[in-house]
Amino acid sequence: MGVDYSKLPHDKILCVDMKSFYASCSAVMLGCDPLECHLAVVGNLKQPGSVVLAASPRLKKDFGIKTGSRLFEIPNDKRILLEEAKMSTYLRIATEITHLFHRYVPKEAIHVYSVDESFIKIDGTSDLWGDARLVAEKIKDELFREFQLTCSIGIGPNMLLSKLCLDLEAKKTGIAEWTYEDVPEKLWSVAPLSEMWGIGRRVERTLNGMGIFNVGQLAHSELHLLEKKFGVMGNQLYYHAWGVDLSELGAPIIEGQISFGKSQILLRDYKDKEEIICVILEMCEEVARRARERKKAGRTISLGIGYSDKEFGGGFLRSYSVEEPTNTTMDLYRICLRLFQTHYTGKTVRQISIALSNVMDDKYVQLNLFEPRKISEKKLGYTVDRIRRRHGGVSLLRAISYTKAGTARKRAALVGGHKA
Repeated sequence: MGVDYSKLPHDKILCVDMKSFYASCSAVMLGCDPLECHLAVVGNLKQPGSVVLAASPRLKKDFGIKTGSRLFEIPNDKRILLEEAKMSTYLRIATEITHLFHRYVPKEAIHVYSVDESFIKIDGTSDLWGDARLVAEKIKDELFREFQLTCSIGIGPNMLLSKLCLDLEAKKTGIAEWTYEDVPEKLWSVAPLSEMWGIGRRVERTLNGMGIFNVGQLAHSELHLLEKKFGVMGNQLYYHAWGVDLSELGAPIIEGQISFGKSQILLRDYKDKEEIICVILEMCEEVARRARERKKAGRTISLGIGYSDKEFGGGFLRSYSVEEPTNTTMDLYRICLRLFQTHYTGKTVRQISIALSNVMDDKYVQLNLFEPRKISEKKLGYTVDRIRRRHGGVSLLRAISYTKAGTARKRAALVGGHKA
């Protein structure tokens, strides 16, 4: 089974990625060359276990320190600069970069995918700015001239291929362009499968178990077998292996992967079981709020627990699905509590993650004689959200947030989980 590319969109979409964005911004503020200095941006310089949020290219190359490393892993070398995260500054710079994109296209043609990555649809601008590669070169030059920051740009006929072009080629060459004709040569050879954007380790292991080890094998798999194994996601995996993506700019590239979640590395080790449960409740409230904000509810609740490195790490990730979709805090909490009590081994906890997936529109509530408070609990959640939007996130908190175990008050002062 093949794909008729003539019937697919042939847009011109740029995927722009700022190179080591946090580290590069901090380097420029210090008057250093982002590409030549050895610099790490760390969440908190006073905590040896604090995470490295960004590392300059030379630090990665010469010392092996990368995003996700820990402060205590950084060698005591006078060439290395350590900077604490300045999230509000990074966000201001990111906003100014988006304003630069506005010079080339209207706002609706820009999708900010993350702080340091954006999609730009440049169809219809060739008379003003030239072809796609010329526009990419202009943007790259202006970013360096005005911000002293470097970027990589992938160009493709849809969002997926521009992103894959960025990750698999442009990050090495600066600017690259893929067309549908490039898929067999440049995409199908990709292995392991987790190297392809959109395929995580768990999906990779499942595909490996089916005898699929590279993208070409995925593209030539039996579609009905993939759909039987993964549902709608199997369909997307198959067509993505052919470079097919019909999503509009700004829509999620993989619709089946929509979920709402929160993950946090705790500010200290948590050993007491009751304290861990307090944080789980706080996080359930935040996940439920995010779902309600989008008017969504989900059927699958996942809890991940990461143990402290002092006890050699490890942990667990477990999920449970309910019959009726929910976005109520206490529904999530009851499931997470059950998962925690079933799988927790008593070790010291340093990381907790909670996710709500298998999502659908929050339009209906199934009445249940055994849960008469279900509707009132649902309304209460939306009421609390309105109060917090109007008066601030910490204007209404659960009592547990005022205990020493609570993290909500401290994190309310952070931007992106780090110091502003």
